[in-house]
Amino acid sequence: MICFFIGHRNAPEALRPLLEKAVERHITECGVTEFVVGYYGRFDYMAAGAVRAAKVRHPEVTLTLLLPYYPFLHDTSDYDRTYYPEGLETVPKPYAIIRANQHMVRNSDFLICYDRRYVGNTRDIVDMALRREANGLMRVTNLAECLES
Repeated sequence: MICFFIGHRNAPEALRPLLEKAVERHITECGVTEFVVGYYGRFDYMAAGAVRAAKVRHPEVTLTLLLPYYPFLHDTSDYDRTYYPEGLETVPKPYAIIRANQHMVRNSDFLICYDRRYVGNTRDIVDMALRREANGLMRVTNLAECLES
């Protein structure tokens, strides 16, 4: 089972404990063994940290870094693996992150997101995931709803 993360790059620090609980729940209750995360913004950083913390208790879990560009010039040593979706080499750079995110929504079982419904890529990707959820193809957890309650 694969879980992908997407969220606003300026996500609040208050999200960190919610991410940690969501990751733990996805491992223990949903059977997730692979988490895939991007590299851009605070949400991605906190999501990767939550998975790394969970790996101490669940060493079978993997953390995969989604690469929208090739070559990727950042350090990837804190990840178990990297993933560059086939076909992105022909996508213009301004659209590569969008296409990579769409690919992951089509190829994941779960999405943990932080979507405040602002206009932008996060909202569009979450809407795509919600359509898949309505068809029984994935499950979506929006942590923005947890912060608002």
